[in-house]
Amino acid sequence: MNGSLGDSPAVARHKVRRRLRQARLTLGLTQGEVAQRLGWSLSKVQRIEAAEVAVSETDLRALLAIYDITAQPVVDELVTDAYLARRERWWTPPEHRQYLTYGTRQLIQFELAATHIRAYQPNLVPGLLQTPAMADYIINESGSERTPENRRVILDVRLMRRKTVLERQEPPIYQLILDESAIERIIGGARVMAEQLEDLADVATRPNVLIRLMPLHKGAFVADLGSFALLTLDGDTEDSVLYREQFDEDSIEYDPAKTGRYGAVFEQVWNQSYREDASLRRITAKAASLRASLDTP
Repeated sequence: MNGSLGDSPAVARHKVRRRLRQARLTLGLTQGEVAQRLGWSLSKVQRIEAAEVAVSETDLRALLAIYDITAQPVVDELVTDAYLARRERWWTPPEHRQYLTYGTRQLIQFELAATHIRAYQPNLVPGLLQTPAMADYIINESGSERTPENRRVILDVRLMRRKTVLERQEPPIYQLILDESAIERIIGGARVMAEQLEDLADVATRPNVLIRLMPLHKGAFVADLGSFALLTLDGDTEDSVLYREQFDEDSIEYDPAKTGRYGAVFEQVWNQSYREDASLRRITAKAASLRASLDTP
């Protein structure tokens, strides 16, 4: 991806972080050596490379000088990206800043730029694929302390993500591993669950969507990881970010070692799961069973 005013702040910051880290490693420098040369604290270099802070243009040019990056097109691209990375408040709607976690706001931005998304969900259909009725039920059940406005924003965003990710003109490849227990658990009642599974089966027929069920008797180890998604940019699996979601918090992580480990686990579980056609049969059969239960007088 070339530096562009169309990039989101999260993606722009990630691009700067990744380019600076690669340049440092190419020269064989440690973060401590870079900090010493510039008279910075080690934590400042670490925060820049971890994308915890947006680098200023002055600091960026100082780093580029140390890394001997002088080609004007490259410098201009990085300066543009660094500028965009500092535009978070301008890019994010106020209601999103008020009601969405920082991790979720970052996730939305990366989803817009992702070319490949690999997701694992051990408990229920992920938010990206939830029907309006299912999303509404889960949001209300999981957040009794939320205000009506808070719930409205979360619901609107959840439904918006589906359109902007799966229904855009050039959608990413979306691979989902869903634990088999997620289709057995009746959430929101038989009717809501049946509609959800019918919709899931319909989505699974799209050419860019691949859904597999992890059998109940396999994959116990991966449940400890919780739900996660790996979002790949530019079709380069090494250029991925990790989104992790737990009970009361979520986060975006960039560490290549960690994204690599999660990627390896995903591939292992993917190969242990029912294939797409077998998974679709199970999803369809469960939806039909729930529909039949609603026919009982």
